Amino acid sequence: MFNDKSILITGGTGSFGKQYIKTLLKNYKPKRIVVYSRDELKQFEMQQVYNDKCMRYFIGDVRDEKRLTMAMRDIDYVIHAAALKQVPAAEYNPTECIRTNINGAENVIHAAFENNVSKVIALSTDKAANPINLYGATKLCSDKLFVAANNISGGRSTRFAVVRYGNVVGSRGSVVPFFQQKLDEGADCLPVTDEAMTRFWISLQDGVDFVLKDFARMHGGEIFVPKIPSIRIMDLAEAMSPGIAIKIIGIRPGEKLHEIMCPADDSHLTVKFDDHFVITPSISFTTKSDFKVNALGEEGVRVEQGFEYNSASNPHFLSVEEIKDFNEKAMEL
Repeated sequence: MFNDKSILITGGTGSFGKQYIKTLLKNYKPKRIVVYSRDELKQFEMQQVYNDKCMRYFIGDVRDEKRLTMAMRDIDYVIHAAALKQVPAAEYNPTECIRTNINGAENVIHAAFENNVSKVIALSTDKAANPINLYGATKLCSDKLFVAANNISGGRSTRFAVVRYGNVVGSRGSVVPFFQQKLDEGADCLPVTDEAMTRFWISLQDGVDFVLKDFARMHGGEIFVPKIPSIRIMDLAEAMSPGIAIKIIGIRPGEKLHEIMCPADDSHLTVKFDDHFVITPSISFTTKSDFKVNALGEEGVRVEQGFEYNSASNPHFLSVEEIKDFNEKAMEL
């Protein structure tokens, strides 16, 4: 569905954007791929690798609606990946996080409407489910904006959906590169916030593939959640350096012990498919969709009342050896 189409990626110089573009160029023949981001150095460095004739690089900030609107001219599909994502930084700089993650989301929606973009998928996070930190709260607000946008489209055909998933192995700012840096520096122990901590675990390529498929699956208004494994933070440390000492440093500002992707409070809205969940809209749209059957014809069933998709109670945990293999494959990308 991406052949001869124009795709724009906000925050396109990030880990996700690079892998998404690599995958698009390998498997499709897009008309244009527009990288929209505000860091000229990252764009310059990216141009040295991704310099196909279809590539375009557009300096701009999602806070700037006018610039976004200009960048989205004749665009068919948008992936909104731009965000301020560091939890402690958001706690200390709340206004900046709100301007990018909430106001920026609204600007993406308006620019998509102005240009009659066909489909928009916004990337979310497990931290948006029952958020306790500002980053999660801003992403929950962003999710709500993108879902509700389907109800204010009027006569336009633009449709919006959200993809929510957990920790991406090897992405910038994630724990694996942090632990690896410590080990490379000769550390004799690894800092762990809490020995009981668990996290959802997904590779960058799996995240990219999931988003690609969700463009074909979406009606508009869904929050897509992949079924992925969990890991225990102590098992991760053991997988990366067997027998290494652990220093417990305490939970950081805004950090959770476990993460949730489908809250129990949304169980009446949640539909289970073979390899993913869909949280359906809590509001009624003027255009009705049967969210139990997606646009690919895949059929799902409602989950039981009170169901919660939690990294601690997830039935699929990776063992130490499985974490080691998973991380090695993920870092080969």
